[in-house]
Amino acid sequence: MALPHAHPMEVIDLAPLGARLADTPSTSLIRAEGLQLLHIVLRDGQDQPLHSVACASVLHCLEGRVEVFWPGGVLPLQAGRLVVLPGGQVHGLRARSDAAVLVTLLAEHAAGGDQR
Repeated sequence: MALPHAHPMEVIDLAPLGARLADTPSTSLIRAEGLQLLHIVLRDGQDQPLHSVACASVLHCLEGRVEVFWPGGVLPLQAGRLVVLPGGQVHGLRARSDAAVLVTLLAEHAAGGDQR
């Protein structure tokens, strides 16, 4: 069964989860032409393995601390910080505490098949 997505002009709540963070699943928030938003929730020590997406993406740490790792190094992100990745960049995420990350995929590929 497909996940329900928000629609254009619908308000999406991304307020800090606080104590609910550990029990909140990752979700796909919206998928529209040229745009996909994912709310990725990771528990302390959890990894999202190396992968790449065809389109450019923005990883915005909303809560906690994560590391964005790729074959060339590691970028630490804490709440309020973001990084822009070019399309095709191999990368992964590693939580250094319970964390929530907003992933924005920015291309017509985002509305197509699963990229993550």
